[in-house]
Amino acid sequence: MKTLDLAARARRWYGAAILLLALGSLSATGADVPASAAVPPQPNVVLFVSDDHGLDAGCYGHPVVRTPHLDRLAAEGVRFDLAFCTTASCSPSRSVLLSGLHNHATGQYGLAHAYHHFSSYSSLRTLPVILAEHGYRTARVGKFHVMPAEAYAFQTVLPTAQGSRNPVRMAEACREFLADRRTPFFLYFCVSDPHRAGVTLTHKPGRPGSFGNHQAYPGVSEITYDPGQVSVPPWLPDTPESRAELAEYYQAVSRVDQGVGRLVQILREAGQYENTLFIYLSDNGTAMPGAKTTLYEPGIRLPLIVRPPGPATGGRVSRAMVSWVDITPTILDYAGVREVLAPPYVAGEPGDGGRARPAEAPRVPYKFHGRSFRPVLEAEPAEGWDEVFASHTFHEVTMYYPMRALRTRRYKLILNLAHPLPFPFASDLYKSATWQRARQSGDEALYGRRRIAEFLHRPRYELYDLQTDPDEVVNLAGRPEHQALFQQLAARLKEHQERTGDPWLLKYQYE
Repeated sequence: MKTLDLAARARRWYGAAILLLALGSLSATGADVPASAAVPPQPNVVLFVSDDHGLDAGCYGHPVVRTPHLDRLAAEGVRFDLAFCTTASCSPSRSVLLSGLHNHATGQYGLAHAYHHFSSYSSLRTLPVILAEHGYRTARVGKFHVMPAEAYAFQTVLPTAQGSRNPVRMAEACREFLADRRTPFFLYFCVSDPHRAGVTLTHKPGRPGSFGNHQAYPGVSEITYDPGQVSVPPWLPDTPESRAELAEYYQAVSRVDQGVGRLVQILREAGQYENTLFIYLSDNGTAMPGAKTTLYEPGIRLPLIVRPPGPATGGRVSRAMVSWVDITPTILDYAGVREVLAPPYVAGEPGDGGRARPAEAPRVPYKFHGRSFRPVLEAEPAEGWDEVFASHTFHEVTMYYPMRALRTRRYKLILNLAHPLPFPFASDLYKSATWQRARQSGDEALYGRRRIAEFLHRPRYELYDLQTDPDEVVNLAGRPEHQALFQQLAARLKEHQERTGDPWLLKYQYE
């Protein structure tokens, strides 16, 4: 028993060592939680996270899907047009949202549930824990999907009668928690829509079930869509199967929208809405091949709608480039948290296990990979918000395909660290009717605007000019006329990996 305890302690020290190596190597610029000129009383915070929702909403210009409540939220706050997750996979992305660190520093490399069994470092300093230490009541409802639970500890877990696919019932389950006005609250509200559900290889076009539309949800007025009227994006094939699945996806999106509406209504009734920072976003892109699990635009460019506390601003569209590593620092900025201290460990080199810090030694300041975009919410910045980074390693445990990316306003560079491997598929995406129809056409056929062979077999580097090639089809990485740009972006990407303590830096030495 003693041996097991020592082994477990060593693993914890090792996790802390890697984490603090990543944190300690950050530059001070933009990494700390900044002080604001005028700090209001601590506002309430709602972080509403949908599951696999791309830029498909009326407020983002979608011509078909109906999202009146999201549209109203955008009209009252700030809609970001260039917001990005850092990894297009559920658990890793959520670890980023709740930590302010890229997932290569959280340890949540892939999905937490079932046999995938990925888990974050127990030494993480996460958003719910920090807020609880600063006087907030914290609660979560719906999908959780990160491990270990103690690292992401919430004081209250709110039960729901119909799981996380009925956002209206979920909102009602929060009513009592939201009505308590004695202390500020943080509510982490996570639906499972519009994630796929119930997909099988025998799925047929129009068959209900693939996006949770196989049952009724009390309190939800289901909105259905005609497959013939959907808007097929250029990265998907225009087939009957694709259209049928998009129609079902839209239906699930409209269900999410009704959850937003009911939650806002309950906040208003409790007299809490005006003093609440309300953030709506998605963990990653649409559950279709070509989006989710990739670092292409449909996988990582996502909705972000923020309604700051106080009177409605009348609606504004921001072109600042922000990412999910910025969410935790932003919320902490509004909460008035000026400094976060790290656990009492000394960071060592990766692999040496680290050393326990003496109990009397002072804790060290904790650094985030992101920064607060609160100034962006108050005024559009002239500069300084012009690039984001992405870091993806796994989805399911069988899907090893580490990718790192730098995205500027015009260009995107993707580094495929395991490029000799074929690109792996998430089980739900592989089984989708859309992909099953496409694969019958052969590798030389087009999937959207990319050949299936090019989707499955990728080079080490991909460089795209998003201004002239928004669908990311023409790879410029090997072209002589783009070598200066390529070398510049590749150096910046590697520097980011160094600054954030990316363990996959070893790939530069050994491969």
